[in-house]
Amino acid sequence: MEDVIYYNELYDLYGMLLTDKQKKYFEDYYFNNLSLGEMAELYDVSRNAIFKQIHNVVDKLVDYESKLNLYKNRQILLEISEKLTDKELKDKLEDIINNF
Repeated sequence: MEDVIYYNELYDLYGMLLTDKQKKYFEDYYFNNLSLGEMAELYDVSRNAIFKQIHNVVDKLVDYESKLNLYKNRQILLEISEKLTDKELKDKLEDIINNF
């Protein structure tokens, strides 16, 4: 379950770097909870082709994160924000984090 949440967060950060087809497969599988079989029937391809595409998308998202570290840096900023006592500064930092 943690992996799914992590992949969804990576998708939020890097999804715009994917092709339309990759986005659709990822969204159908992770957001719309379609099975590989349902997707194979919907797109008229094999279950294995769907599996490979989803696996490739996840690999790309993880690769983007390994190079750009947006998720990691966002988590660091969230930790810092939680420790801040200055409300104005905390609000400004949270605005920046939310616009990541």
